Amino acid sequence: MAGEPQRMAVFKGEGDRRGKEALLAGVALCAVLMATPVRAQSAPDAGPTDDTTAISLDTITVAASLTEERAIDALAAISVVRPDDLEQLMPSRTQDVFFGMPGTTVIQNGNSTQASINIRGMEDYGRVAVFIDGARQNFTQLGHGTGAGSFFLEPGLLADVDVVRGPVANIYGSGAIGGVVTFRTKDANDIIKPGQTWGVESAGEFGSNGPMGYGALFAAAKVNPNIDLFFGGTYRSQGDYTDGDGNVVPGTGSDIWTGVAKLTFRPADHHEVKITGINYSADYTTYNAALVNNEIPTGSTQYGTTVLNQTLTASWNYSNPDDNIFDWRSQIYWNRVKQDQLKVAGTPSSITGSVGDPRYFTIDTLGFDLNNTSRFTFADIRNAITIGGDYFHDDVDNVDNYGFGDGYNPSGERGVGGAFIQWKANYSTWFEAIGALRYDTYNLSGDGVSTSGDHLSPKITVGLTPWQWVTLYGTFAEGYRAPAVTETLVNGAHPPNIPLVFCPDGSFGVFCFVPNPYLKPEIGKNKEIGLNLRFDDIFTKGDKFRAKANVYQNDVEDYIELVGYDKTPFGTYANYQYQNIANARLRGFEFESNYDAGVWFAGFNATVSEGENTNNGQPLANVMPNTIATTLGARFFDNKLTVSVRWQWVAAKTAADLPADSPYEPTPSFNLVNVYLGYQPDPNVLAQLSVENLFNEQYVQYQQFLPSAGITAKAGLKFKIGADTIAAATPYPVK
Repeated sequence: MAGEPQRMAVFKGEGDRRGKEALLAGVALCAVLMATPVRAQSAPDAGPTDDTTAISLDTITVAASLTEERAIDALAAISVVRPDDLEQLMPSRTQDVFFGMPGTTVIQNGNSTQASINIRGMEDYGRVAVFIDGARQNFTQLGHGTGAGSFFLEPGLLADVDVVRGPVANIYGSGAIGGVVTFRTKDANDIIKPGQTWGVESAGEFGSNGPMGYGALFAAAKVNPNIDLFFGGTYRSQGDYTDGDGNVVPGTGSDIWTGVAKLTFRPADHHEVKITGINYSADYTTYNAALVNNEIPTGSTQYGTTVLNQTLTASWNYSNPDDNIFDWRSQIYWNRVKQDQLKVAGTPSSITGSVGDPRYFTIDTLGFDLNNTSRFTFADIRNAITIGGDYFHDDVDNVDNYGFGDGYNPSGERGVGGAFIQWKANYSTWFEAIGALRYDTYNLSGDGVSTSGDHLSPKITVGLTPWQWVTLYGTFAEGYRAPAVTETLVNGAHPPNIPLVFCPDGSFGVFCFVPNPYLKPEIGKNKEIGLNLRFDDIFTKGDKFRAKANVYQNDVEDYIELVGYDKTPFGTYANYQYQNIANARLRGFEFESNYDAGVWFAGFNATVSEGENTNNGQPLANVMPNTIATTLGARFFDNKLTVSVRWQWVAAKTAADLPADSPYEPTPSFNLVNVYLGYQPDPNVLAQLSVENLFNEQYVQYQQFLPSAGITAKAGLKFKIGADTIAAATPYPVK
C-alpha cells in the first residue's frame, strides 16, 4: 500500500521506567542550577577578563523573526548549530548534526542518504519546511517505505543550522505547521580570516566502521573588498557498516560527491548580491525490507540508486545601519532533485518490474522570497515592521514504465505562495510583543484534477523580562499546509492487475487509489509558553549559563491520512484515499541548556512529548520517543585541547504508545555515548578523534527498519592557509 512504511522487526526489551526517572531527575537537577543565586543578577553581556577563557554562547539568529537577535533572546523554541558544534559532532550523515537536539529527530535509514526531519511529531509532505541556502527542499519518493518529504545534504558543506520548532515562523513560508530548518553552507567568510585576501581549507577523515573516508577542499578569494569568490567540493565514501552485534548491515555503503561555488559582490554602499550553485551526487543500493538473519530476504527488490540534487540561488540584500526605512532581503532559487533507480535484484512483479528495469523521480522547485524591515520609535516604543512574501512552484515528473513507482508518486504541479506583515515592539528592557498576519494561497493540478485554497494565519507573542536574567513569553500561532501532489492526485489500480476490484478510471487490481480534489489544507494552532534564562558570573568570573524551556500544545485541524474504505468479499479494502479525517493534538515539554566556564563546559537537553488523534483517542504514530542528552567537556593547554563526552538516552516506544493501525513496530530504549578529542596547536590546524557509540549498543531507531552502526572510531585533520594582505580598494560596507 502506498505510504505504508516497511514494518521493522519487533524487539523485546525492558521497560523505560528507569529512563523516565532519570529524565525527571535531570530536569530537577537543572532546576536547582537555574535557581542558584550566586551573582545570578549580572548583566547577560558580561564577558571574561582573560582571552584564554573566551566564552561565546550568545549566537545570532534571524530564523525566528527575520530580525537579528541572540538565540537566547528569541521568543521561540529555537536551536542553533554553529561551527564549533559541528567540529565536535564530526557528522558523517545528516542525522548526526541533530544529535541530542530537543524536539527534533532526523529519520535516515542506513541504506539511503535521503533524510526526513520530524519536529514535535510532525513530518512528511512539507510539514517541516527545509531550506538549504534559502532554497526549499520538497522532494518526495513514496513507496513501501518512508520518503514522503525528504532531502539530500552533505554535512561537510555546512557552516551552521537553525531550527525553529512549532508553527511560530509563519513569516517563513507555507506548510511549516511543524517547524522550520534552515541550513547555510560554507562561504568565503568561513574560510578567509579578517585581513586576508584569500584562504584555503582542507579536511580529511577516516572512519573505522565501513570503513569510511572523507575529503574536502574549499578556497576563497577577495578579488577586491567588494568581490568575494568561493568554491570547493567534498567526497565521502562509506562501506557497509557493522551493527552493535558485529553483523555487517548490507546495502549501507554509499559514495557522495558535492561541489559548491559562490560569487558575492557589493555594487554600491550597503548592497550585497550573492549567486550560489550547489551540486550533490550520491550512489548507493537501497531496499525496503527488514533483514532476516542479518541478510536481505531472498527475492526482495533492490535498486541501484543515483541521486542528483542541484541548487541555484541569487540574493540581493541591502542593510544600512543609518537607514531605518529599508532593511531589504530578497532571493530567487531553483532546486532540482532527480533520483534514478535501476532494479538490480528481486523477484519480477508488476509493482517493481524486472531486474534491469529503470524508474525516475524528479521534482523541480522554482521559488522566491523577499522582505523588508522598517524601524522607528514612537512613545518610547521601539518598533520593527517587516513586510514580505514568498512563492514556490513544484513540477513533479515521475516515470516508471515497468512497475508502480509512478502510481505511488503521481506527476503534477503545485504553486504555493503567501504574504505577511509582522510587527515587533520593544518597550524599555522588560516588554516585547510580536504580532504577525500571513495570507496563504495554493493551486494544484494534474491528471484532470485541479484544486486550490487560501487561508489567513495570525500570530501573537508577548514576552516579559522582569530581570535581566529571565524572560517569560507566551505565543499563539497558526500554520497552514496545502495538500501535496501525491496526496491529492494518487490514482489507479494497485497491481497485480487481477480483477479483484474495478477502479473509477476503468482499471482493475487488488485495490484502487482514488484521487481527492476536495482535500482541505491542514491548519496547525500552536499554544506555547516559554522561558529564556541567562546567568553570568555564577561560580567564576566570566562563566555563562543559558537555557530555554517551553511547553506547547499544537492542535492540527483536518490532518490528512490515507484511509481505506469499501471492503471486498475477501475482507480487504477496495479503495484507498487521502482524507481529512483526524484532528491531531500534540503536546510536549522541551529543555535546552549550556554552561561554559572556559576551562570546562556542560549541557543538558530533554524532550517529553505525546500525540493523540482526538477523533478516536488513539496515539499518533509520528510522535518520537522521549529523550535526554547531556554534554560534558573540558579545555586544556590554553584551549588547544578540547575533550568532550556526549550521552543520549532514547526512551522505548511501546505498543501502548502506538495506534492500533500503526505501520511501525515498538522499539526498546537505548543509550549512546560519543567521545570527542580535538587538538588545535594553532588557529590553522585542527586534529580530531572521536568514538561514536562507545559501548557498541545494538539498536534500531524508531521508524527505521535497519540497525544503526556499532562502535565507530573517526580521525580527522583540518587545516587552513591564507594571505594576510588587504586588497587596495575602497570597500562598500555591508552590515
